[in-house]
Amino acid sequence: MLPRNRAAQHVRTCPPRQWPEFFASLLLRNIWDLSTLYCKNNFREPPKKEIVITTVAPPPVAPPGEHAAGVANRIQSRRPEMSGAMAKIADYLLEYPQAPLKLSIGQLAAQAGASAATVTRFCRLIGYAGYVPFRVSIATDFGRSTARDSWKTDIGRAFGPQDSAADVLSTLINAHSRTLRETAAAIDLPLMKKIAKRIATSSHVDIYGVGGSAFLAEEMQARLYRIGVNTHVWSEVHAGLTSAAIQTAGSVAIGISNSGRTEETIQMLREAGRAGALTVAISNNPTSPLAENANLTVVTSVYEQFLQPDDLSAKHGQLLVLDLLYLLTAQENFSRSTNNLAASALAVATHRRPRRSTLSPRSARETSPSID
Repeated sequence: MLPRNRAAQHVRTCPPRQWPEFFASLLLRNIWDLSTLYCKNNFREPPKKEIVITTVAPPPVAPPGEHAAGVANRIQSRRPEMSGAMAKIADYLLEYPQAPLKLSIGQLAAQAGASAATVTRFCRLIGYAGYVPFRVSIATDFGRSTARDSWKTDIGRAFGPQDSAADVLSTLINAHSRTLRETAAAIDLPLMKKIAKRIATSSHVDIYGVGGSAFLAEEMQARLYRIGVNTHVWSEVHAGLTSAAIQTAGSVAIGISNSGRTEETIQMLREAGRAGALTVAISNNPTSPLAENANLTVVTSVYEQFLQPDDLSAKHGQLLVLDLLYLLTAQENFSRSTNNLAASALAVATHRRPRRSTLSPRSARETSPSID
């Protein structure tokens, strides 16, 4: 603001004709100074705050096998034990796997002929906390699939008489690859190490399997026996029960069943458990009767359908588990395993024909018999 004495001095020295201009400029200047002073007193700049940049940690990674098993695989493996309402939801989702991506929980329930509460129980049964995590897992599954092969084809479909040989081969490759990936992702390695250690230090191992599982049981028995593990295999229930009844606390009994509901295998494994043996179930269903009668359960990523590609893939998943168990057992006593394998290979060496020497094309022509 212009000091008062300067304003008075200016009025005395300024000609009268310039007074209007002078007072106008003085008024404007005072208004500007007053407004500036008002703003300084009433609109002070807020104190500067320290800016703290926080980073949100990424969500924890799901444990191995959490989502790797695949939604459809989970549904089909638990389908036999579902109630009528849940079975309707399972059948609808297997027919329309992308439906949850478009439908709310109420809409899905209406389409499947069930209630929203049943959908929630269904999600929990197959291993999800609720409908939202279930939808996320479905979206993840679809994100992994290729543009060429649909989700349903990747998982497996029925063979038809119209399928070409190339289609059958492609479906089999997809099914086998998926089963191996899912089985590998779902394997509990600490559990496998624990079982292998018990097998390596056991006094006796019994392996039970019926039907198709009997072939896998026989293969596992032959492998373990070659590395020095006293192992027997039983596919006939009477003989198996007799052996199971005389097991001890130092024994290990293994039951192999794709469905986990084969009665003979369940009986033999249960009897071995009663005798004191450590019982191990190898099955696709962690809540199957076979698993309920076992101390430890190894889950393979398979499910059973008649004449489905994954019927054949089931054995690949089980064989992967058995191969891993065999190698881990061999590691527990590596020197004994290598010595036994070398001795067994040497014993049969004389029963193999020597390899033929490789002939050059010229030598082959010279030594070939004359046609005339």
